[in-house]
Amino acid sequence: MKKTKKNIEDKIKLVKSVNKNVRCSTRKLNPILKAIVGKKVDIAIRNLTFSDKRITKDVKKTLSSAVANAENNFQYDIDRLIVKEAYCGKQVVMRRFRPRAKGRAAPIKKPYSNLTIILTEMKKVETHGTKS
Repeated sequence: MKKTKKNIEDKIKLVKSVNKNVRCSTRKLNPILKAIVGKKVDIAIRNLTFSDKRITKDVKKTLSSAVANAENNFQYDIDRLIVKEAYCGKQVVMRRFRPRAKGRAAPIKKPYSNLTIILTEMKKVETHGTKS
């Protein structure tokens, strides 16, 4: 099959940053990621800075890495970058045990996640005059 020009342009426009083994469950990470999708990068970084969640520090670090990738590898303008996708997936689960009464043990699960952030450049909107 032959690749069309449009598919190649779509691939070039995406900038990706992946953070593996983030010490947080996907359940706690998903709402934070959904909050930044579709926003401009500077607004997303500002929202993460003032969030009171512990994991936002790692998300901000990954987002800053994606911005640096866009600037250095693709020569994109930082002011025109938006967060296209942000998602997480499961990684390993560390298992620990707590002692309980009568010689029993209760398991403690410490989940890890993979964090992926994809940025794209905002397209210029061309106006062709007013309708009359």
